[in-house]
Amino acid sequence: MQNAIILHGKANQTKYYDPAFDSPSNASWLPWLQKQLLMRDILAQTPEMPLPWKPEYSAWSKELGRFNITPETILVGHSCGAGFLLRYLSEHSDVYVGKVVLVAPWIDPDRSGGTGEFFDFTFDSRLPDRTIQTTIFVSKDDFDGVHISTKIIREAIPSIGHREFTKHGHFLQITEFPELRDELLTAAR
Repeated sequence: MQNAIILHGKANQTKYYDPAFDSPSNASWLPWLQKQLLMRDILAQTPEMPLPWKPEYSAWSKELGRFNITPETILVGHSCGAGFLLRYLSEHSDVYVGKVVLVAPWIDPDRSGGTGEFFDFTFDSRLPDRTIQTTIFVSKDDFDGVHISTKIIREAIPSIGHREFTKHGHFLQITEFPELRDELLTAAR
């Protein structure tokens, strides 16, 4: 059975504990995408990653490990969640998955984002060979750290796909994301 795992990014600690803000897995377009996939009989999960304001790789790996990841699994990561998926897939060369979309991938390139050793890893340049398709979504008006991260990723993994958007910022202000849904549901290019 096809399934999907949609990972949020790094949270702001103050907003995380403020009841006026959604939990990271229920913010922006994530719940919309989950519902779109569920309506197409794709079991979609949006897990809450542990302590998202100070991510710890082993804790996030343990959480992801609770899910059945198969060659039919769709993986979507936003920002820090996209960077986490890159590390996870780079370090687990035995894992084969379906489509992977990295939305505004961030790997804390100058290590000023409080991620510690979270992004200390070597990219597997052959990672796309273990997926149906791997694509980066980035907006021209996102912050510099995402553009630097995207450049680093594309240099390390030359065969990775790339789609550029305008006026989407860090993809946090949108509540619906039909371009992402359509990318996940279309046949590999």
